[in-house]
Amino acid sequence: MGPADLRSALKGLPRAKRDRRVLVDHSTLDDAGVFAYRPGEAWVQTVDFFTPVVDDPYDYGQVAAANSVSDVYAMGGRPLTALALLCYPERGMPPEVLPEILRGGQDKMAEAGVSILGGHTVRDPEIKFGYSVTGVVARRRVLTNAGVRPGDALVLTKPLGTGILATALKQQRLTAPQIRRLTRSMTQLNRAASEAALEFGARAATDITGYGLIGHARQVADASGVTLRLRPEASWLLPRVLELAEAGVKPGGLSSNREFFAPSVDAGPVGGTLLEVLFDPQTSGGLLIALPARRASALRKALDRRRVWNVLAGEAVARGPFALELVSSS
Repeated sequence: MGPADLRSALKGLPRAKRDRRVLVDHSTLDDAGVFAYRPGEAWVQTVDFFTPVVDDPYDYGQVAAANSVSDVYAMGGRPLTALALLCYPERGMPPEVLPEILRGGQDKMAEAGVSILGGHTVRDPEIKFGYSVTGVVARRRVLTNAGVRPGDALVLTKPLGTGILATALKQQRLTAPQIRRLTRSMTQLNRAASEAALEFGARAATDITGYGLIGHARQVADASGVTLRLRPEASWLLPRVLELAEAGVKPGGLSSNREFFAPSVDAGPVGGTLLEVLFDPQTSGGLLIALPARRASALRKALDRRRVWNVLAGEAVARGPFALELVSSS
């Protein structure tokens, strides 16, 4: 389902009476829902599953788990429990594949400190795997799309291009070291980035996944009533992403993201392949963190100490005619 289809489906829902304990729901297109369950604390709930993005079943399980818990980290929460969701074909699959997928997911969830309580399986022509995850967050520390203020700095915590590279992998265009680099990025938890964001007073965060950097940044800009000014450059990308994109390697979701989100963007001097890559749908991408500009340098140093890749991606300004402005980094 593309972004236009999702917006249409949500608009078609009848307006339900909202429980006053619901702090965050789908109305702001945040990464997860937040429900107050006792004074000072709230549950964070999310669900995500998808088809394989790498060939190795163990790695696929790890990527699916890291991606599933990422929404909790993006809200400033700590994931606690998970339920596995697995769709698999009834015939034609080697018997060792499913155990390896589940083992990969289990190991990554253990790294995140998450207890897997059970799950659900469905027969399906295509493998799909992921988790429903529940976490906890202090109510005063919830990070939502709506918290950005003009003047805030924007920090990005993973390089872009996983959608293009995963498509290239399916086309057998990646070497073994390149596959390892892609897998390492997608299996890295956003826990350290989230903890650092909270430590240095972040006001908002989102994780960069299926709508790409442009799509998720637009959701933040709209929810906060600001314009986000981004300064993209090639150094934000994983190795070979520009080269492969120029050669025509593009995931299907990139075109639908561009069609839906491009009218909200003043691309300015940024064009060609670099602009195209900003619409690339990511799997288990990093966080885009907004915080007071005076704290951005300290946050980046803390991320460096935690060995988390990061760039100063731009800043928020008063709302203009576009949700996003792209400017030169020089």
